[in-house]
Amino acid sequence: MKTLPGLVATALLMTAPAMAADYNTDSQPSPEVAPGIYGKMSTEVTSKFKLSIGGYIKLDYAYNSVNLGNGGVITPSSGAIPSKAITSTETAANQEQSIFSMKQSRIWFKVGGPTFSGAKTGGLLEVDFYGDNSAASESPMPRLRLAYGTIDWPHTQVLFGQYWDMFAPMIASTEDFRTAAPQGAPYGPRVPQIRVTHTLALNADNHLQFALAVQDPNQFGNNNSSATGEYGPSVNYAGQAFYINKSLGTAPGYMSLSMKPLTVGFFGLYGTGKAPSNANHSLDTWGYGMYAFVPLHGSRDGHDRTMTVAFEGQAYGAANLAYSGATSTAVVGTPAAVSNTFDPTGHQSPARNWGFIGQLKFFPIQDLGFTAGYGSRQPYDRSDFDGISNYQRFSRQFYTNVTYDLNAAIRLATEWQNIETRYGNVNGVAGKNASGVDNTFRLCAYYFF
Repeated sequence: MKTLPGLVATALLMTAPAMAADYNTDSQPSPEVAPGIYGKMSTEVTSKFKLSIGGYIKLDYAYNSVNLGNGGVITPSSGAIPSKAITSTETAANQEQSIFSMKQSRIWFKVGGPTFSGAKTGGLLEVDFYGDNSAASESPMPRLRLAYGTIDWPHTQVLFGQYWDMFAPMIASTEDFRTAAPQGAPYGPRVPQIRVTHTLALNADNHLQFALAVQDPNQFGNNNSSATGEYGPSVNYAGQAFYINKSLGTAPGYMSLSMKPLTVGFFGLYGTGKAPSNANHSLDTWGYGMYAFVPLHGSRDGHDRTMTVAFEGQAYGAANLAYSGATSTAVVGTPAAVSNTFDPTGHQSPARNWGFIGQLKFFPIQDLGFTAGYGSRQPYDRSDFDGISNYQRFSRQFYTNVTYDLNAAIRLATEWQNIETRYGNVNGVAGKNASGVDNTFRLCAYYFF
């Protein structure tokens, strides 16, 4: 009997390689399951279908000339910069801010699945860690960014899930991941939707691309403070139509990680819903605009960024789209004697704004990129905001940044932003104007994996 323990131990040692896949998770940290600093592990990642993992680690440092609060590593989604002349913001406007963050780091899982009726299928799930701006730096919360499945035929794609909002396709190339949303590029939100995209080839290099979608009406239930609180809304109906010409070459696109050809076209969105804040009357949501990406000097081979120059810009008009930053607030017209959240006379109407933005991107060599841009958002008619205290007469931003890729994994970047918000009816005084101005100096370090 004394030999039994020894035989068992010997058998366990002999079978150790085969048992390595049966990881022991009872011990923490366990060298069998913990990667990196806690142990050595190199194991193929598998799934029911082909699975790949990627993302990036991002360290942000921002110095702000005013105090933008807990989320100050990126600029406000509302576009509102604290003003020394406004009672409620004068304290923050007289303060400076220096802040680090890792919350914009991301991880994604991409799946390549089985075919369906001659189509490829796939999916992607992406999260970052910006779920709670008030959380301590070591306690960020995961936040769902993208989560969608796709069915791809040669010229048609069906996408269902959470994807970029259909309104206004430009993503400004700022290291501030607000991407100038309140200053002409309201493309930040990801919303649940069903989208169909069809490409019509005119010839080998020229294409027309059409996209139609129904998507979640975030303007009715979004947690943005400018949301209207409607109920029973219809979905948002959205569309895009673009002309794409590949014969003119390509230049660096979003985050300069992919190359993009000439793309010009139009986009639009419409929705409606009743609002208890407007005596149960309906409020419309709409927006329309035009977009252009122009490789002014294209890549030599479609991959090399050396000496590429690109212009990107868009202009739009919108109403009741505060959730994306396209409008400064959701609705206007509440009488001064009535609460801002309830108008029993039904006199509210959608807040209307228009905006534009343009940027130039230049790569003198493959790894070094320069970007400069300017954007602005303004009311359609300032009289719409009569009686509303501290409304935004305009919000505008100038930005410039430099990126340098040390290798395929590490990118360093620095950025300067000058943002001004001009206010009207300051502190409730009709006709009184004031400004809030922020200058941000930003440093970023990425590790792509």
